[in-house]
Amino acid sequence: MTTRINHFQAAPALAKALSEASIASHKSSLDPTIRNLIEIRVSQLNGCAFCLDMHVKQAKLKDERELRIHHLPIWRESPLFSAKEKAALALAEALTRISEHGVGDELYRAMQEHFSETELSELTFAIALINTWNRLQILSRMTPGALDAAQGLDRANLH
Repeated sequence: MTTRINHFQAAPALAKALSEASIASHKSSLDPTIRNLIEIRVSQLNGCAFCLDMHVKQAKLKDERELRIHHLPIWRESPLFSAKEKAALALAEALTRISEHGVGDELYRAMQEHFSETELSELTFAIALINTWNRLQILSRMTPGALDAAQGLDRANLH
């Protein structure tokens, strides 16, 4: 598969701004484990091969258990995720598959049980950012693993 468009070359100012937003999000107080889970799950939902490949490798390098990664499509039934992680995954799915009704009050109340207002805002930004990256990569069709060496992801030993 060949890359259709390189967004960093075609729109460098916008790509740089998105990268800077992602860096800022990664420096937030959002739990890195939750970030990994939502980045993988959202990439699964969107069918973004490049991002899914990258985030699975990043999670493995951060010592995420492989079984939890395999259980992400069944997170509701899986006993491997905490209530807080399940709340984050529910919001990630709701904002990725946003309906005409938006995010319901019941889900919002559930989020408030597990996240402060700041944490909820940071989580929402993280979900929005991975959705944006997914859309860019789906259009570009960058080959999964193409940047592994440059990003140090080859250390994950997932070939």
